[in-house]
Amino acid sequence: MDFALTDDHLALRDAVQRFCTGEFPAHERGNVESFERAAQRHAGMAELGLLGVMVETAHGGSGLGSIEAMLAAQELGAALSGSGWLASAVLAAPLIAQAASAAQRARWLPAIADGTLRVALACHEADARYDLAHVAARAVRHSEGWRLSGRKTLVLDGDAAGLVLIVARTSGRDHDGDGLTLFAIESSRLNVQPFRLLDGRGAAHVVIDDVEACDGDIVGCIDGVGQALSHVKDAIARGEAALVAECVGALEALLIMTCEHLKTRQQFGQPLAKFQVLQHQVAEMAMALEQLKSMACVAALACDLPDARERERLISSAKALTAQLGRRSALAAIQLHGAMGMTDECRVGRYAKRLITNGMLFGDASMHLQRVVQRTDSLHASAESFHVSA
Repeated sequence: MDFALTDDHLALRDAVQRFCTGEFPAHERGNVESFERAAQRHAGMAELGLLGVMVETAHGGSGLGSIEAMLAAQELGAALSGSGWLASAVLAAPLIAQAASAAQRARWLPAIADGTLRVALACHEADARYDLAHVAARAVRHSEGWRLSGRKTLVLDGDAAGLVLIVARTSGRDHDGDGLTLFAIESSRLNVQPFRLLDGRGAAHVVIDDVEACDGDIVGCIDGVGQALSHVKDAIARGEAALVAECVGALEALLIMTCEHLKTRQQFGQPLAKFQVLQHQVAEMAMALEQLKSMACVAALACDLPDARERERLISSAKALTAQLGRRSALAAIQLHGAMGMTDECRVGRYAKRLITNGMLFGDASMHLQRVVQRTDSLHASAESFHVSA
């Protein structure tokens, strides 16, 4: 894999960094955003082109890919940005581009790219335990269209989105992979129950109470009935890769803060940075950062692999390591800051919350390690079968 960045990549990273410096001042990073402030920042991202980074140019986007999304996510992670960019630009826009009809793409993608439409993906359910095929929400066919009912949880940016992409079951049992359909429903027609994640980002539970829908509300129209699972898995994979990149930016900022603290804080007449045991902890954080930088590149490049099993194996490897090292480094940083690290006034806690939250979103370390084992065994079995048949 080639990890080298081009001049265009560096220019993009610098532009996002300048945007974050202006829109996310150091003293505000990690604060709960008001709706007005979040909308202002969302508009700024649209003006910069961040919301259309993965939207083709024909629909008003930049036509870029997963590497560019990784670079943007690193800077946004360092700034502790909200969930709007991840929900609309990374999860929803490529999903619409992949699964929607031509008319739907022309209708939604330009609006996402220019910031006038915020879209949230509602694919998780309370009892599913990260299993995207476990869907109890139902869409029942009747003479005038469809009637949807059910409940979705952990809908990122669901508290602010104008359009919600809902995964509902149109056939089969709750655990079947087939029979899942993606409906695009305006949030005003849903019972949206907003809440905040551990790190302050906005999310929502969505209650779907006999909502009427027509064939035009199906992403992909009638051809999209029962075909949603693979598209949703691809979207979540892109989200997982973005979360890994976010953690790189957050951990790098956290490491800088911790080093500055150890250089200025004194104990027994000398800076804390002079104590070898503390130097060892900082060195472990620095090594974790370098590991995550490499894994962020692996996850970003894996998003474009045609083999779904290999893609899932690589991204889950990156996500599992991120969850483990991110949590470990976050707790170490709090410890190195001492009692002040436990206060809300100290920014280290905000970064620790982001790292821990990202480690849980879209699957914790245990879930992703289990997937790595399953995909590795599957690949080995396929290789052995190939050798036997040859």
